[in-house]
Amino acid sequence: MDWTAPLDAYCERLGPGLWAEPLNLVSNAAFIIAAIWCWRRAGGLWLPRALSVILFAIGVGSGLFHSVATFWAMLADVIPIGLFILAYVFAANRVFWRWPLWAAALGAAAFVPWAMALTPVFAALPFFEVSAFYWPVPLLIAIYAALLWRRWPMVGRGMAAGAALLCLSLAFRSIDEAACAALPIGTHFAWHTLNAVMLGWMIELIRRALLAGPPRGG
Repeated sequence: MDWTAPLDAYCERLGPGLWAEPLNLVSNAAFIIAAIWCWRRAGGLWLPRALSVILFAIGVGSGLFHSVATFWAMLADVIPIGLFILAYVFAANRVFWRWPLWAAALGAAAFVPWAMALTPVFAALPFFEVSAFYWPVPLLIAIYAALLWRRWPMVGRGMAAGAALLCLSLAFRSIDEAACAALPIGTHFAWHTLNAVMLGWMIELIRRALLAGPPRGG
């Protein structure tokens, strides 16, 4: 495998070069800004701070991929995203469900077979196949939202908002190539921007839940 082989996966990129995807590259600043904002608001809360660090890494990794556009840079892009998903499921299990460490970690690990089982299902559906790996994430968030809606309304509503925002950002990611002829700059930059807002909100939700404490009877 050639780790330095150039990749061309997005509408905006028309050739090699660091600035072949200017909007896709610059829009990663949204992740950095969201990470710094979340870090500063977290205070001494270690879970939001840990998630903020991973969010910062997402911005750096995605920026690398949309500049050098090689296989190794793609890994720098997707690995922090995977780590964030696992870390957030762990944090949600700990904070929202009050599970012990071992159960929260086991629940986070269960995301792997969840994604492996559902990715082929989404891949078989028109429109969803482009971002098939990601669609199990908003589905899981929506399930958490439904289960928490009555038990902890603040969290349930917050998770529902996160799921809706992620669906919107995934829609922009999915139509990038399809819209390319009509919109040469593509729509991937909107995925970055909206996803940064969504991830920042999800970290903020953890922070608010930690400060509020569990609901009465929860």
